[in-house]
Amino acid sequence: MDLANKRDYYELLGVNKNASDDEIKRAYRKAAKESHPDLHPNDKNAEERFKEVNEAYEVLSDGNKRARYDQFGHEGPNMGGPGGFGGFGGFGGAPDFGDILSEFFGGMGGRQQRRNGPERGADLRYDLTISFDEAAKGCKKEFKFNRNEQCEACSGSGARAGTQAKTCPTCNGAGQVKVTSQSLFGQIASVRTCTSCGGSGKIIADKCPKCGGNGRTRMLRTATVNIPAGIDNGQVMTMSEQGEPGLRGGPPGDLYVYISVRPHKLFKRDGYNLRCEIPISFSQASLGAEIDVPTLDGAVKLTVPEGTQNDAVLRLRGQGIPVLRGSGKGDMFVKVRVEIPKRLTDKQKDLLRQFEDSLTGKEYEGRKSFLERLKEGFK
Repeated sequence: MDLANKRDYYELLGVNKNASDDEIKRAYRKAAKESHPDLHPNDKNAEERFKEVNEAYEVLSDGNKRARYDQFGHEGPNMGGPGGFGGFGGFGGAPDFGDILSEFFGGMGGRQQRRNGPERGADLRYDLTISFDEAAKGCKKEFKFNRNEQCEACSGSGARAGTQAKTCPTCNGAGQVKVTSQSLFGQIASVRTCTSCGGSGKIIADKCPKCGGNGRTRMLRTATVNIPAGIDNGQVMTMSEQGEPGLRGGPPGDLYVYISVRPHKLFKRDGYNLRCEIPISFSQASLGAEIDVPTLDGAVKLTVPEGTQNDAVLRLRGQGIPVLRGSGKGDMFVKVRVEIPKRLTDKQKDLLRQFEDSLTGKEYEGRKSFLERLKEGFK
């Protein structure tokens, strides 16, 4: 992207230039969640916004890069120097986005963490189906969902009541062990999850019979979500901290409610506008008429002009869908279908013949134009 067209990093994260490191980190978490492609599958621009947010945090979370950005703008972080892209530090000064994403997306894409420290609860998804009218007008919906919670029998310890877990002798409670291996470049030391305790730092000899030593049980919970008027099919609502509880003092996850809207028998949605088809008689189309048209708020009168043609589209302003979290409504577009009468009586047929005989041909503009073009074609 052209540097001249790049957005200000502080503006992207929604903080001022004097923001502390903690404020920048909190703002990044919020902005990353709001633009993460996995949480907004129908938003084609989410991935690009997510990349911009990551780029902004990568610079502002690094003291050296932030100082060069404040002084030189977007070109600053790419200049040489310790920890910069052009210096000997390479990407060493960049923040670990995986750890942050792992923290609030329930473990997606992060590096392995110690399992005996605080851990954020997993995010949950619930698919909620509502009617067309409920989506248009808004509603309150109650639903039940399952989530893993702390086992009441063992208070989350995983050990049978009256007993307790013991410190893992392999890792001494650290949950990780240091492993040294030989390579072409000499000895390489790495830290791995302890296989004896699975990273928890504890060994449970007598497991809780209710949770099997997991410390958590499946619980059925009830939640209520307020759905705003104008929501559309495929949109997602976030219920903060309604996901699974965190582990070892970690914060709870979020509950994401994916909205599915059942089709309407009469209306089709087009953004905030509505479209429908209404049959009218040959006489109404020819002479003009005032007809009743159904809307989401009841029937309204629509004037059909004299000489209305089949498939003509008439407009009713303000009879569409309310603007989501805004003001006003879309419009209703009514396509009229002129219905030709069937099973006429002999008298009705005679009247139509008399009517046809009384015409001069000027009454049918389309047929007149066609005959004129036909004559030109044979010349």
